[in-house]
Amino acid sequence: MNIQLMTDGGADIPKRLRDNINLSIVPLYLHFSDGQYKTGTDLDTAAFYAKIKESGELPRSAAPSPHDFYEAYKKIAPDQPILMLSLSKGLSSTYDNAVAGKELLLEEEPNRIIEVINTKTASCGIALLLHEANVKIQEGYKFSKLVDHMQERAEQTATLFILKTLENLVLGGRLDKVKGTIAKTLNIKLLMKASEEGSIEVSEKVRGDKKSIRRFIEQIGEYTKNVENKVISMTHCNAENRAKSVLDDIQKNYPFQDAYLTDAGPLISTYGGEGALVISFFKDE
Repeated sequence: MNIQLMTDGGADIPKRLRDNINLSIVPLYLHFSDGQYKTGTDLDTAAFYAKIKESGELPRSAAPSPHDFYEAYKKIAPDQPILMLSLSKGLSSTYDNAVAGKELLLEEEPNRIIEVINTKTASCGIALLLHEANVKIQEGYKFSKLVDHMQERAEQTATLFILKTLENLVLGGRLDKVKGTIAKTLNIKLLMKASEEGSIEVSEKVRGDKKSIRRFIEQIGEYTKNVENKVISMTHCNAENRAKSVLDDIQKNYPFQDAYLTDAGPLISTYGGEGALVISFFKDE
C-alpha cells in the first residue's frame, strides 16, 4: 500500500527529508498590498525578505481554501490512502479547510481513504512528524496503525521558539510600539512554545541574547532526558550561522540520533522575524 503523505505551507521541510519521502504540499497564501502570493511557489524566502525591506510591510497570511485541498486530494490516485499533516488548528483555519476539502471529495468518491491530523505545531514540528511517518511507512505500518501512531506523536511533540527581534511582532500589530520599544531598550528576548492546544504562548522573557540562547537549550532537558534514539528538527529565520552554532551546542548537551536544519519559509518568517529559531523533538512518553 503506497501511502501519500501531505502537508501545507505551514511546514518547513529540509531538502534531505523532502528528497526521501512521497510528499504533496498545499501552499498557503501571503497578501501584500501589491497582491497575493503562494508560499513555496510564487515567493521564495530570499524574495520574501527583499519584499519586506522594500515595502516596510508584513503580509497577511491566509489558509488554503477547502477547494485547494479538494484539488490536491483529487490529484492522488483514488486507491492511494492520504495522510494529511496539517498546520496547528490553534494557529490557522488550515486544518478545518483540509477536513472540508476531504468531505467535498468523499461526496464524489466515497471509497477514498483520507485522514487529516491536527499536528498542533508548525514549521520544523511538522517536518519532524513527516520524518516519523516516513520511518513507520518504511517499517510496514498499515494505514490505520500509522494514523493512530501519528495522532499520538502529535501530542508528544515539543515545539520551542526563540525570537531575536520583536520588530515583526510590532509590524504585524501583535505587540504595540511602546512595549516593543521598552523591550528593545531592555534587550528582552522572548522564549515561546506551542501550547497543548497548539497555539503559541510566551514561556519566558530573558534579558540578553547569550542568556536567552542558554535558556533555550536548557529547556530541552525539561521535556526529554532520553535523546539518543530521537531526532531534533530546527528552523531558522534567515540566520543559518546562528542556527548552526546553537544546534552544535544543543548536540553537545543532548546527543540526538539525528538533526534536521532548514530555513523558515515566508509564513513562519512573517511571525518570527530575522534571527528567530524554532526546534521540535518528541517529549519523553
